This record gives sequence, C-alpha cells and structure tokens, in this order.
Amino acid sequence: MDLDDKPVGRLLTRREVLVSFGALGLAFLTACSLPSGAERSSPSAACVVRPELTEGPYFVDEDLRRSDIRTDPTDGTRKEGLRLDLSFQLMQLGAACEPLPDARVDVWHCDALGVYSDVSDPNFDTTGKKFLRGYQLTDERGVARFVTIYPGWYSGRAVHIHFKVRYGGTGSGVYDFTSQLFFPDELTDQVHAQPPYASKGQRDTRNAQDAIYLQGGDQLLLKPSRAGRSYTASIALALDLS
Repeated sequence: MDLDDKPVGRLLTRREVLVSFGALGLAFLTACSLPSGAERSSPSAACVVRPELTEGPYFVDEDLRRSDIRTDPTDGTRKEGLRLDLSFQLMQLGAACEPLPDARVDVWHCDALGVYSDVSDPNFDTTGKKFLRGYQLTDERGVARFVTIYPGWYSGRAVHIHFKVRYGGTGSGVYDFTSQLFFPDELTDQVHAQPPYASKGQRDTRNAQDAIYLQGGDQLLLKPSRAGRSYTASIALALDLS
C-alpha cells in the first residue's frame, strides 16, 4: 500500500505555526476558559491548535452522516475489532475560545487488517463498500462523537485515523482542516496481539518511524482509556477561522 505522502489542504499560517510550535519548535497549548456547560461535557477544557497533516490517497466524500461507522450500509455487515468511542471537541481560536457548532467532521480509517473501504488498491479492491467512514456535525458544545474500532495497520504507516473538518460557506468559501490521529505504540502492541488484529502479524512501522507522525503527530496522539473490552478517546482542536 502506498504511503500517505501527498500533502493536501491549506498550509498552516505563520500565526498557526507560532502557536503550534513556539519559537523553539515545541508544542504550545493555549488555555482558555469554556462556558461552564461545555467544560463539563467536552473532551477537553483547553483551546489547542494542532498541526494539519496530509489527507492521504483514500479520502472519499461518501456523505454518510452517522455516528456508528463500523457497519457497511451496503450489506449491513459490521467490521470486527475492539470498539473505540471517539470524540472531537472543536473550538474557535480567540480570546473567548468558544465552542464551534455545526462544523462537519469526517472520519475514515482502515479496518483491523489494514484495508480501507471504497478504494481500488494494488492489494485490495473494496469499491462500493463504505465501512469505517462517516461524518457528524458538532453540537452546540462543539462536540462530535463516533463509534468505530481500533484501527489495524498497513506497511509503511503507523496506526492512525484520518479526519477532516469543514465549516461554513460553499465551494472555495469552506474552511477545511485535515489531519490524522495517532495511538501510543505500547497500547497498539496490546491491542494488535488480540484477534482479529493478530492474524496480520507484527506491524512494520511504529510512530517514531512514520514520516507523517514526525511532522507533529505527537500533538495528535490520543490517550485512550479502557472500559471493559472497548476504548474511549477524545481530541480537542482550536481552529483559526480568521
């Protein structure tokens, strides 16, 4: 499978670079107060700018609005794998750090064996299938929630989830932010030792060996918590809409 090595979308502005990396190239978090209700219900109470990363070759604009993306709506089958409840908290960067409602959040990733849906690849052809893809609109607290599975792996890439945020307007007037989420290697080792992941064997690329992760993936590293046989993870993002 090819590497996701073709950058797309807008580049970070100078302001975003300074906020994201600081003068010494380190991650910089801008804390701000949230409305009391949002703070209680959001995944994070921090206003955080994170780096934009490549979209990769497997984005398909399926226009599937749904929270549970594990099933394939074409035949009703559900992808096997450990359940992952994933939440996004979107904020508008600024002094008030206000929640961003009605933003569209698309999520897509490979299954437990490293296969994406609705693409033709030298290693597989899943054209017409629509598993592990979908979008949600953020609510009044700026939150979008998904039910999916812990991703598998494919050669040359660390384990990751793609996401795209679009907000406002039409055509060229739409704000577009695309990036990827990553997982701690130690946790992935534990998950991938279990079925159905184990049948694929040991992955060949860890975070520190992934060229895309090295572009700022440490700022997009999830910290999943376990609840029985499932996991819960969240990410907070502040978007500069100016």
